[in-house]
Amino acid sequence: MPIWFAYTLIVLLTITSIMLTMLILLHRGKGGGMSSMFGGGVSSSLAGSSVAEKNLDRYTVLVGIVWFACIVGLGLWLRLQVGSGSGA
Repeated sequence: MPIWFAYTLIVLLTITSIMLTMLILLHRGKGGGMSSMFGGGVSSSLAGSSVAEKNLDRYTVLVGIVWFACIVGLGLWLRLQVGSGSGA
């Protein structure tokens, strides 16, 4: 596999790591959290979390899946590079 594939995965991994950190920090904790600043605490119902919190959950899971795929892709790329005997 070409080296640009690894560089693309590294850049994508860096971006998703930063995004995942920011999304996790936006989640509501026990005391309200930062998500209430964006309307997350305004319309909370007794049945569950608000629409903003549900969307934040969806985005966090999506970014987490992309982050995990980048790690697996880099691992497979490194295994193919070492296994083929050609140095990086």
